[in-house]
Amino acid sequence: MSITPLMPVYPRCGVRPVEGDNCHLIDEDGTRYLDFAAGIAVNLLGHSHPGLIGAIQQQAAKLMHVSNLYGSPQGEELAQKLVDTTFADTVFFTNSGAEAVECAIKTARAYHQHAGNEEKYELITFKNAFHGRTMATISASNQEKMHKGFNPLLPGFKYVEFNDLEAAKAAIGPHTAGFLVEPIQGEGGIRPATQEFMTGLRQLCDEHDLMLVLDEVQCGVARTGTLYAYEQYGIEPDVVATAKGIGGGFPLGACLATEKAARGMVIGTHGSTYGGNPLAMAAGNAVMDTVANEEFLAEVRAKGERLRSRLEQFIGNYPELFESVRGMGLMLGIKMKVEPRPFMVHLRDNHQLLTVAAGDSTLRLLPPLVIEDAEIDEFFEKLSAAAADFEVPSDS
Repeated sequence: MSITPLMPVYPRCGVRPVEGDNCHLIDEDGTRYLDFAAGIAVNLLGHSHPGLIGAIQQQAAKLMHVSNLYGSPQGEELAQKLVDTTFADTVFFTNSGAEAVECAIKTARAYHQHAGNEEKYELITFKNAFHGRTMATISASNQEKMHKGFNPLLPGFKYVEFNDLEAAKAAIGPHTAGFLVEPIQGEGGIRPATQEFMTGLRQLCDEHDLMLVLDEVQCGVARTGTLYAYEQYGIEPDVVATAKGIGGGFPLGACLATEKAARGMVIGTHGSTYGGNPLAMAAGNAVMDTVANEEFLAEVRAKGERLRSRLEQFIGNYPELFESVRGMGLMLGIKMKVEPRPFMVHLRDNHQLLTVAAGDSTLRLLPPLVIEDAEIDEFFEKLSAAAADFEVPSDS
């Protein structure tokens, strides 16, 4: 048998973590790595947060799963926290970001079709976005590399350029149900939406009775220095998909919506066997108890500014490698003048620093939100050493 027991859909590297220690991962051979990837923005409290671990342990000893046919004290508690701290009036819990986006898509369509507008099903999405790996979420992206092998795609999506408000306006037609957009494109290269773009999308939705659906799977849950990135634009969405950091490492996602937006999500329209299970709710409650306060968020903003400021000074030392720094809070990207993946591998294999490559020649920095100055200093020591001994390709 030539196929591996784990289906070979990931190009797995040689790092094999077996233990976590705050902002570090420890390989099975004892090698320590500084983790500035955080499971791709998932482990926002690091790898050994006592509050998160304790909450999961305590809940596991009581009750891990029960059907959604019954009441959910744990789910009600977490939903109320999200309602109290966001724009939302109601929440549906999922197990992943892709499921949260699926629910958001269904919510936007159901808003119109529940009112008898069956022709309103199309969502306008934006090029180079990433919304997940399900059939609906790959159909919502224009990236052919995700489409290959899975055609035909699902209908109901129209792609326009990101940050192009006039293109978004021109795309509105008789079938338009709303917009689906990442406030900060993560996989696309840490590309923040402009203020004009986000404000304009909100205005277009108000003018045409459309749904503004935000994918905050990667940029949400304190990552940018506010609980959700939309707050930094001074707008309120109709629907938000969230996941990754909300469970701190435990699989959890959620679809947040206003009462108006959720008018079509009635009994029997949607469901999930595992969504909102007590164990996931315990993790989510522990995360929210830690991050959903101004003191923690202010710390994220301050750390992000310190990291960004030092990066902007640092990259000038290596103009052949680095171009610019972008992002918000602790969701930062270094735009590179070379392909970022070889440099990412060099950081990982030779300097024990974990980062993530992204589109638009970008190296993503997504550290745990609990990093301290010691970890930031360690990061720059490793980054400086890596930049100094990296061989820039001759054709770059």
